[in-house]
Amino acid sequence: MKVQIEQNDCSCESQCNLSRRNALKLTTGVVLGLAAGLSPILKAEEQGEQSSPAAGDFLADAYAEGAPVALCLNDIKVGAKPIVAYPFNPKTGVLKDDTRLNKILLLRVDAKQISQDFQKNSADGVLAYSGVCTHKGCDITTYDAANDEIVCFCHFSKFQPTSGGEVLGGPATRNLPILPIKLDNETLVVAGTFLSRPGTTS
Repeated sequence: MKVQIEQNDCSCESQCNLSRRNALKLTTGVVLGLAAGLSPILKAEEQGEQSSPAAGDFLADAYAEGAPVALCLNDIKVGAKPIVAYPFNPKTGVLKDDTRLNKILLLRVDAKQISQDFQKNSADGVLAYSGVCTHKGCDITTYDAANDEIVCFCHFSKFQPTSGGEVLGGPATRNLPILPIKLDNETLVVAGTFLSRPGTTS
């Protein structure tokens, strides 16, 4: 069951602006994800004033319109296409979408497949990783369940989600950062900060 976070400003104008903003955000994300030379703008230290995911945040579909709706365990299916999400503060309903470094890739596997070292960072088989590749900062949206690989189709870096985002191949040299999550009455909740810095290293 999804948890609806209501916002006070529900005017027609604000909703229209939100729809246009989401459409622009999706288009911009695709363009930026395919562009080369993104490294300088994706350094974590250049994230600006935007707050990072924090313990207690809920997660909402990055491309959904309207007020953020908290994602629940049943929204993430084993072996299904991952959901790209942003964190948001459940008290204020403010979505933390001002930086691509806050994009989170949610996927679900058989909990028994997850390495024991990373079991504590998952929620009943659901894993949360940075949605930004550590190579050149492209958006990552694909999970190959058959081979247990998160794949970046810009330069074909591959990461293994069941082993903490370990690099399996491609030009990436740094593991994909994992975000600890937990369950609160079936709602997916951020349990801490990224275990390593999201974004690129150069």
